[in-house]
Amino acid sequence: MKKIVSRSLSIAGLLLSVLLSVDGSFAADAIAPTTENALPPFQIEHSFVHTLASSKLQRSYEIYIKLPPGYDKPENAQHRYPVVYLNDGPYTFQVASGETRVPFSHGTFEEFILVGLSYAQGEDGAISRERDLTPTLDIRHKPYATGGARAYLGFLENEVMPLVEKTYRIDAQRRTLAGQSYGGLFGLWVMLNEPELFQNYILTSTSLWYNNRTMFEQETAFATHHTDLKANVFFAIGQMEHPAPCGRLKSECSDFDMVADQAAMVKQLRSHNYKNLQLHTKVIPGAYHTTTFPSGLLWALQELFLTQREPAK
Repeated sequence: MKKIVSRSLSIAGLLLSVLLSVDGSFAADAIAPTTENALPPFQIEHSFVHTLASSKLQRSYEIYIKLPPGYDKPENAQHRYPVVYLNDGPYTFQVASGETRVPFSHGTFEEFILVGLSYAQGEDGAISRERDLTPTLDIRHKPYATGGARAYLGFLENEVMPLVEKTYRIDAQRRTLAGQSYGGLFGLWVMLNEPELFQNYILTSTSLWYNNRTMFEQETAFATHHTDLKANVFFAIGQMEHPAPCGRLKSECSDFDMVADQAAMVKQLRSHNYKNLQLHTKVIPGAYHTTTFPSGLLWALQELFLTQREPAK
């Protein structure tokens, strides 16, 4: 039986993850005051943490929730909100929380709920994500286990989403899945395996190189049996996500031409003329693998939730 524990969320309680290399690995470092417990933690407003022990995976994950500012207003008591699910939650949830704060407070964005998924508790973030977010086993990709996407999707669909959508007023017809690097790889795989589960996909710095570019083969196989793909997809890649020369930060140069890979995947998807597939693409000027996500996410959120167009100045 799965166990659920809930509490309020503080930034000090999250692990901030930073991309290490083009393979999408993240490292987790705790944020704490210099003198431990001497200062109060900074709180992310309207936020909560649920700890969910998965009966399927036999692992526990934290589920981060941020509600929009109007959620508890009496006039919204019956209102159901769009939801954005974010993989790599220790990193992406904090970015999304910050990016939506001012647009929410000024009414620039339609209000929606943020849901971030942590790494498995007690595991290194790189180990957890490399297992959970990769769609196929790649024995060459050591030292970590790979190919756990199917089991992780089952956890997301059958344990996380029922908990979240029972606890909060969510419009299940307006779900968005967002992911960076391996998270983008996972999102693309979900779209081809359960396309109706989410309506929108925000895929940044997608690791299309993974396992000899397996997603190109999987999309081709999908196209042989499907003429429709009901999805609204946002692909974003950093301009510098390609082999050297790639600017000043030589350590950020990719071993793969991820810019070309994104263009190739978009071209391949378009070539199959799926009904109801909407594709949006962007190359973020000057961005590296470690810096693409904030700009790519904000671009997609504006396209999805902008309520008003501000006049040009």
